[in-house]
Amino acid sequence: MEDPDRAPEGIVRVRADNPSPLTLDGTNSYVVEGWVVDPGPPAEEHLRAIERAAAPAGIQGIVITHAHHDHDEGAPTLAERAGGVPVLRPSGGEIVGPFEAIATPGHSLDHVSLLYGRACFTGDTILGEGSVFVGSNGGSMALYLDSLRRLRQLDLEVICPGHGPFVWDPYARIDAYIEHRLDRERRVLAAVESGASTLDEVLDRAWEDTDLSAHPLLREAARLTLQAHLVKLRDEGRLPAGAPQPA
Repeated sequence: MEDPDRAPEGIVRVRADNPSPLTLDGTNSYVVEGWVVDPGPPAEEHLRAIERAAAPAGIQGIVITHAHHDHDEGAPTLAERAGGVPVLRPSGGEIVGPFEAIATPGHSLDHVSLLYGRACFTGDTILGEGSVFVGSNGGSMALYLDSLRRLRQLDLEVICPGHGPFVWDPYARIDAYIEHRLDRERRVLAAVESGASTLDEVLDRAWEDTDLSAHPLLREAARLTLQAHLVKLRDEGRLPAGAPQPA
């Protein structure tokens, strides 16, 4: 049976040992034609694993999908150890090394995905499993949905996510992500219409399908995601009277 988590040809994944409810089993760094995508945390063992993956030709450059510490904190150290290679933070439309940068704001405003042939490195826009944290502070639910639809238009074979396994059914995953966000929006509206008037009341009703007590980070992530939904609804003129106002 073919391994569903097999790596695409020419792509090496190196997973950092930084598991958490938000990073899943750790941050995925990738090596492609000597270029490192998201070097992750500055853990010595992880940086050495990236260097081994890039041998014997070595590291030619480093490219970052977005400026969150679990993705980019190891970049300065790795770049110095590689002889001062460039650390690039592209915006949409740029060609960087072997990649085309696609603007995918939402999880963060600076987020890009990186297209390599029919493989797409999606950072925290699409994960290998579960859903993405989209907070209102530095993120945007409206932009996030636009980014998912932008990725849906690409000719993709596989998604190489920032966390979790490879995704070999990219369009099914993108469609599921879009529907998940729209369903959550419907749940938020239903909660408000049923009388929920505080953030906690809306959170408990709209996320009743999720055990937010399983880890302290989960409730806070859901709260910030709720804020992002409320901002989107407010900006679209669809926030009902009596709804909690987003910060």
